[in-house]
Parts: sequence; C-alpha cells; structure tokens
Amino acid sequence: MSQFPDPNTLLQEAQKQIEQVRSLDALEEARIAWLGRKEGRLTLLLKQLGGLSIEEKKLYGPQYNSLKARLEELLAAQEENLRSQERRRALENDTLDITLPGAPVAYGHLHPLSQIMDSLVSIFRSLGFVCADGPEMENDFYNFEALNVPADHPARDMQDTFYMESAAKQLSLPHLTASHADQEPNLLRTHTSPVQVRVMQKYPPPIAIVCPGRVYRHEAQDATHLAVFHQMEGLMVDEGISFADLKGTLGRFAQLLFAPTVKTRFRPSFFPFTEPSAQMDVSCWICEGAGCPACKGSGWIELLGAGMVNPKVLSGMNIDPEKYSGFAFGVGIERIAFIKYGVHDLRLFYENDTRFLEQF
Repeated sequence: MSQFPDPNTLLQEAQKQIEQVRSLDALEEARIAWLGRKEGRLTLLLKQLGGLSIEEKKLYGPQYNSLKARLEELLAAQEENLRSQERRRALENDTLDITLPGAPVAYGHLHPLSQIMDSLVSIFRSLGFVCADGPEMENDFYNFEALNVPADHPARDMQDTFYMESAAKQLSLPHLTASHADQEPNLLRTHTSPVQVRVMQKYPPPIAIVCPGRVYRHEAQDATHLAVFHQMEGLMVDEGISFADLKGTLGRFAQLLFAPTVKTRFRPSFFPFTEPSAQMDVSCWICEGAGCPACKGSGWIELLGAGMVNPKVLSGMNIDPEKYSGFAFGVGIERIAFIKYGVHDLRLFYENDTRFLEQF
C-alpha cells in the first residue's frame, strides 16, 4: 500500500507547483507532469489502481478521482489568472494615438437615377412646383380614359400595357366614364400622368405639380428600352396659362439641368391629353450646337414631350376650360441619365455592378 501516497500530500505539492507558475507555457508543463496521458504522475497512479483488491479500489479510487478533479480546477483557475495578467500588461504597455487618421470607411451613395430624380424635383421646386405621388397599380380610368385616350388607342393594346390577370379577360374594355374612377386597379401605370388626374380631381386650380415615379411598359428590353423605368411628369393649371409659359418654364429647366447656355426648340407632335402638343429639343451643351457624337451631328438632343392640357381633360375633372388653361410635360429619368452621363446602355443602371455605380 505504500506505493500510493496520501492524496492530500499530493494535492498540496501540486497546488504549490501550480501557484508558482508564471507563464502559460510553464502551466502546460505542470499539467503534463501531473495529468499527462502517458507520463503524468497522477495518471500513472490511477492506472495502478486496476491491480488492487476491491476493498482497496473502494478506498483509493474515490480519493484519487477527487484529487484529479481538484487538480483540473486549480489548473483552469491558474490559466485564467495568467491570461488576465497578460491582458492587463498588454493594456498597460499599449498606447493609442488618437491623433492618427482613422481607417477609411466606404460610404454608400444614391443611385445615379435617384440623383437625377432628386435633381429634377429640386429644380422644379425652385420654379414653384410641388411634388405629388400616386399608386403604381392603377385602373383604366385614371391611366387612360381621364387623359382622353380613346378605347381604340394603340396604348390600350396589351403589347404596351401590363394588365392584371382579372382585367385581361375583359379586354374588350368598354368605354369608361368618371363613374368608374373608383374601380379596382387592373393595370400597372404606363406613365405618371394618372397622378395629375388625381390631383386635379381633388384640388381646384391653381395647380403646379411634378410627379416622379416608376412606370411599366410591355416592351422587349434592349439598350434603349426597358419594361420598368422612371418618368417625371409636370402639370400647371391656372387662369391665363399659355404656351409661352410652357416654353419659358421648360427652357429655364433645361438651363438649370444642363448649362446656362442651353437653348430649346419645339417641334409639333401629338399626345391625346394635350393640344397643341410638342417635342422639346435642347441644344447640345457638349459641342454647343456644332455637332458631335452625343447629338449625332445635329446639334440638338430630343429631351421631352409637352403641350397644353386638352380642354376635354379639364372638363372631365370639373375644371372650366373657358376659365382655366394649363400645360403638361413628361420626361424620362433614364433618358436624362442617358444624355447627361453619356451611358449607351440603360440596362447598366439596373445590373447593380458597383464598378459602374461608383462612377456617379
């Protein structure tokens, strides 16, 4: 029995050795010396218990197992103590120079189309307009009928308009009247002009609004056409509004957007909701009208469509066309970006390639 030393004596010896350890490496050596799987002092003693009688095993087994558990606790406590000391020394020795420049942080920024849209809204606000919004899911009355788009107009064709499934079954589309204004949405708006209708329906003149937003067209996507894109339309209705007001407003808008030297010209066009209607071109601010690739050598760039509000549209909103007149215009946000940034493929704006977007 003398081969088995007293457990308390072993505990005192091990505790003294562990407490004298001053590094994690030395602590690991102490652990191996006592609890190593092959040559650990206590490990060897535990292996020898297998040769004892049952009575001796009952006597020494619990004592040595308890000793092993106690040694593991002492080793864990000393390890935590040594690590705490190392952290404290590191904090005492390390210094932080708060005058050093910090690491650069990459900040996000607005999408180029959002920048264009914000810029347009800001310009028209400076000209006295307010921003209005409306639903992207519309019904036939607001999207077509109230804007004097007849039932047989090509824009009604399903090749141009995304109709809801429930509406697609009714595409004889009977002529609608104002009583249908509260019908359920049956299409995705093809322009932001329905917002103009809603504003005229709710508020009396004078009215001066711009309506930026997302619109939808049933189109094959390519470099210059998208099925989902953005427009901003404007409306001004008051007494005495003339085509001269339209020209002056849009001319000033073009100068604020591109350059003070930009000139405008108007060419006859047709839109069901304006009469007369026109396309507005701006002089190329890059070549100043001399001709360059940006303007295809013509010196002019087509920018937007506009015109005087059709009296039928005013009458449909209970606005007296004998007393009030107005003008409206619509411009594509992607088209502005196309012109302003010289981008030759509109799909680039939607591919989320950061190499492209970070340039703006």
